[in-house]
Amino acid sequence: MSVLLDIRLKKPSKIYREGESVSGIVVISCSTETRHEGVNLTIDGIVNLELSSKCIGQYESFYNSVKPIQLVLNTFAICKGSGKFPHGTTEIPFMFTLQGSQTKVLYETYHGVFINIQYFIKVDMKRGLLAKDLEKSCEFIVESSAKMAEKATAKPIDFVIVPESVHKLKSKYNVPNFKITGKIDSLVCSISNPFTGEITIESCDEKIKSLEVQLVRIETCGCADGYSKDATEIQNIQIGDGDVVRKIPIPIYMVFPRLFTCPTLSTANFKLVNISVVFEDNHLVSENFPIYITRF
Repeated sequence: MSVLLDIRLKKPSKIYREGESVSGIVVISCSTETRHEGVNLTIDGIVNLELSSKCIGQYESFYNSVKPIQLVLNTFAICKGSGKFPHGTTEIPFMFTLQGSQTKVLYETYHGVFINIQYFIKVDMKRGLLAKDLEKSCEFIVESSAKMAEKATAKPIDFVIVPESVHKLKSKYNVPNFKITGKIDSLVCSISNPFTGEITIESCDEKIKSLEVQLVRIETCGCADGYSKDATEIQNIQIGDGDVVRKIPIPIYMVFPRLFTCPTLSTANFKLVNISVVFEDNHLVSENFPIYITRF
């Protein structure tokens, strides 16, 4: 006897905002007539924090602050009491309003290394003593609403990179003479728009192997006694291959990857400072540009 559960949301994108109605159907496929003791649906939103290995043993209070944070947890019956599902497919509709628990704010969905913010719809089908209960889960995406989200305001910046500005590298390595100029259209970026700008190699004594833009996320979690701060690479895009022509602007165009980036977020227990942009050539000369990300 085979019974399969499936959750199908009305929105193919599975993207919702706080206060919106979430609707769909639970599909129960049975090869034969199947008894049940009720079907429940649970909405579960949680922030999972994890300390990097370098912080183990440093602060005892860290371990209390990295406990999961429950944003929403609601359970209701979509099929009450015991009964039987007939052979074939049964569809049970559901609908609920997406709201946080009590005073909790629903943060945007984010998949990081040390911080994860996820939302799930879970269906639990209770069965008799001799049959195993069935479960099925489906992740959906939460984004900030236009009313709650901060809007991006343009903050352009011009930059110049020369050996004198790379102090750490200059003291350890024999860096060739070079001059790199460029501009970033805005350090405050809408996550739905690309990160743009341009970079120009004005001069360089040695040949260049590669010119790249690196997107880095900075995740911070902890408490008043201390924080664990870790930077991890999200993506690396090559914008120049080989010894690029001097004095010609090279455009920078980078799309923020979905789920792995989110609007810059700061709370009492965790922070998403969320991104540095690193330019590097064959000599690993780099410049960090902390940027602020908004939803709109």
